[in-house]
Amino acid sequence: MNRICQRYSLLLAVALSFSAGCAMAQSAAVGAPLDTPAMRVAPTQKKVLIDLARAGARIVAVGERGIVMLSDDDGKSWRQAEVPVSVTLSAVQFVDDHRGWAVGHAGVVLATTDAGEHWTVQLDGNRAAQIELAAARDEQAAADAAAAEARVASAERLVADGADKPFLALNFVDARRGLVVGAFGLALQTVDGGATWTSAMGHIDNPMNLHLYAISQQGPRWFVAGEQGFLARSDDDAASFVQVQSPYEGSLFVARSRADGALLVAGLKGNAFISHDGGDTFQPLEVRLPISFSDAAVLASGQVLFVNQGGGLFLSDEHSGDTLRVLSKPLSLPVAGLIQASDGSLVVAGFSGLTRVPLPASVVSE
Repeated sequence: MNRICQRYSLLLAVALSFSAGCAMAQSAAVGAPLDTPAMRVAPTQKKVLIDLARAGARIVAVGERGIVMLSDDDGKSWRQAEVPVSVTLSAVQFVDDHRGWAVGHAGVVLATTDAGEHWTVQLDGNRAAQIELAAARDEQAAADAAAAEARVASAERLVADGADKPFLALNFVDARRGLVVGAFGLALQTVDGGATWTSAMGHIDNPMNLHLYAISQQGPRWFVAGEQGFLARSDDDAASFVQVQSPYEGSLFVARSRADGALLVAGLKGNAFISHDGGDTFQPLEVRLPISFSDAAVLASGQVLFVNQGGGLFLSDEHSGDTLRVLSKPLSLPVAGLIQASDGSLVVAGFSGLTRVPLPASVVSE
């Protein structure tokens, strides 16, 4: 965990997700975040929020110390939900108005069936490591090859390290089937809504166990993006992933699919790319600002709105070609995540908590 904290402490997109994990590791002797409910915080207290999702008209935001915030008025007001853990939560997703999942540090996967009011723990890092070790040993028994032995050794280190590896992204197709990925190539999947989990690490071509930051899906075609330009594609509905030629050697934090089927990936220093052929080839998107991207949201229009660490907003649609169009002035705050509310406005999350901003007029007019 120390290597993660040191390596990415300057990157907002990852630092927001990892910073509380560093504190957790340092304070393990005086607390047990997996066994401690999230602390109640005053409405006026500053909170670090990292990701947002829509549960019908409700907006759900997750962040540091297990904090989950709920808004039923498009981000105008917020209240805190009950959460059984106090680890940092890095990503959240809902498949309908009620059922959703959140992932975070210590290998935590949380589930809710009431639009985020209450959460239950489905998985933690200790169990995740044991699941991967069992899968690695099964592979070793069947293959008895050097690669299988290396996987077993890696899994044994996961078990020895304990619950200190964060999940950083998730994608649920429906209420039963989902994939979660994270640091050091950690990847697990479920086909029963999280009641049981199996390791997906042996199905992703990631021999260096690079950190995995983002998932994008286009029907049966899936993509996973990560550090050092890692990019892998599945053409069999996430049964297996094979690396594709990456357009960039730096970390990719964002992967989104546009309404017209184009794949967009973005990451460090303002680098962004687009593929019109399912990841076979990529073209660079002109950005002009060397500020790392932290998130992107698919708008109701099908356009993709990117945000960088400096609060800059950039729009991509089928008319923008190989350029990300700059929208208005940058927001006056660093941003980790954003989402479009049901009334069309934007809600952004970051070091400054949660902020509601109007969608730029240029987008509304389109």
